[in-house]
Amino acid sequence: MLCVEEKSQIQALDRTAPILPLRPGLPERQTHDYKRHGTTTLFAAFNILNGKVMGRCLPRHRGREFVRFLHELEKEVPPDLDIHLIVDNYSTHKSATVQRWLRPKKRRRFHFHFTPTSSSWLNQVERWFGLITDRMIRRGTFHSVAELERAIYQWLAHWNHEPQLFIWRATADVILDKVRVRENHCTEEVFWPRVAPPQS
Repeated sequence: MLCVEEKSQIQALDRTAPILPLRPGLPERQTHDYKRHGTTTLFAAFNILNGKVMGRCLPRHRGREFVRFLHELEKEVPPDLDIHLIVDNYSTHKSATVQRWLRPKKRRRFHFHFTPTSSSWLNQVERWFGLITDRMIRRGTFHSVAELERAIYQWLAHWNHEPQLFIWRATADVILDKVRVRENHCTEEVFWPRVAPPQS
């Protein structure tokens, strides 16, 4: 079972001045301006059983790039196992290119499970994208796309050395109870306060 998604338009940003390190009483600081050196797209598959991530940087995020990534997954996963992919409803995942690639009998082991519309947060790989963004991409300075991609692959190798699982702590009942409580507290007046008519 693999959670699959792409993080598109990752920019190779070069700050115009070095990052100023953390000092007593001062946070780490960086300049607000930067130079752009291009972008890459990270395709990733998060294994929900062991926390390992298979990732590949490609220049764009069309159907043909997604097929290239699927081809790599096909080689990585033992041939006697079915491959269940959790993906969102992005058009790339349903494109004609992907449908053609899935047609041969040997690829019948691929099973796509689509998250509901506007619910891609349910896909655990999104949480992993949040970690790599906060801990590496956002803090990095990259002079080229190649340097950015090397840093991504290095971070990926470090993650897979000691992978971590993401575990839902709340049950569905707890979540739904919170939604009901919120609905009871949110009246129309909270969002659309009534305005008193002007005094004449």
